[in-house]
Amino acid sequence: MHCSWSKCPPMGLETLKIDDFQLHASTTKRYGLGAHRGRLNIQAGLHEDDLYDGAWCAGRNDPLQWFEVDARRLTKFTGVITQGRSSLWSSDWVTSYKVMLSNDTHTWVTVKNGSEDLIFPANREKEIPVRNIFPEPVVARYIRVNPCSWFNRGSICMRVEILGCPMSDPHNYYHRRNEVITTDDLDFRHHSYKEMRQLMKVVNEMCPNITRIYNIGKSQSGLKLYAIEISDNPGEHELGEPEFRYTAGSHGNEVLGRELLLLLMEFMCVEYLSGNQRIRHLVEETRIHLLPSVNPDGYEKAFEVGSELSGWSLGRWSNNGIDIHHNFPDLNSILWEAEAKKWISRKMFNHHVPIPEWYQSNNASVSLTDCVVLCFKPNECVHFSAGKHVIVAYRDCMRFEHYHLF
Repeated sequence: MHCSWSKCPPMGLETLKIDDFQLHASTTKRYGLGAHRGRLNIQAGLHEDDLYDGAWCAGRNDPLQWFEVDARRLTKFTGVITQGRSSLWSSDWVTSYKVMLSNDTHTWVTVKNGSEDLIFPANREKEIPVRNIFPEPVVARYIRVNPCSWFNRGSICMRVEILGCPMSDPHNYYHRRNEVITTDDLDFRHHSYKEMRQLMKVVNEMCPNITRIYNIGKSQSGLKLYAIEISDNPGEHELGEPEFRYTAGSHGNEVLGRELLLLLMEFMCVEYLSGNQRIRHLVEETRIHLLPSVNPDGYEKAFEVGSELSGWSLGRWSNNGIDIHHNFPDLNSILWEAEAKKWISRKMFNHHVPIPEWYQSNNASVSLTDCVVLCFKPNECVHFSAGKHVIVAYRDCMRFEHYHLF
């Protein structure tokens, strides 16, 4: 692989391309804070002390601790990105560190600034990633991050990503094992807003008889919210034909749903043309609407910086600071209250629950995007969410007393 040393990509701690067996540490506080949890942007749950905590944490607080990555081949290392521990209750992060490299784990060389060991400045809080680039690239197989100082009221805890370019080695066994190859002729990558529009246009041109592109309005910054319809009669509402509408990307920095919908539209078009009977049945018997990016403003912010540096919050909300994902009207509570008062079928139906008046008032704190998403087209409103969560969050379709967050 040939690349400029300053542009070497993340090696894959965050994406799991680097597997758990490649991560090691000097000591560990407990299993849930082991080296395998020291991945950039990994998240902890609500409960502490479980098996899925939010960082690697050393068993002792002293300068002899280290976090190690085995690249399994000679690699041109160029930099390190660090975060503190993801936790609602603890404040743990490293404030400075050294970097050491080795080819055999016995002899280690520290990255230097001239003749002195280089101490890199690290984090000042637990969420914002900090990137440090080496003065010169260093070729080795193993790399260690050695904390030198840490938050004085916390512990040595880190989430890490390593920047590096693998050196060419066709005989390397591990390199062949780590290669991910697909036989599907699909566009597997992150798409910017412009690229997303282009992909939707390509799908429409490939399958003009079963697709239609339209927009439902604009985001806070004026970006159009594009959707694609897949049907044997696009643009027509056929009586008795089920309609399904899928949305993604309400948190702009959470990309998976957005990319899955783009892949879905591409996949359905390709398979329809190839004669896949299951896909043909879906196209001919249903009407499917795909809105891949509910929050394109947030996505563009996070995309520009990259997932390694955007952290948890950049791009999550709309431009005016509203969490679109949690901003839909709570229709569940209205229905459940009516059921408790035995109003159903007498004073109120158990379907087509109207949007509350307060939600539509001038002083309501409602995202512009939520307003346009609630109605894809005038006079054809669809409630995508209730209980302030999207409909695919199954546990949130239960009454509150049936589950406990704390």
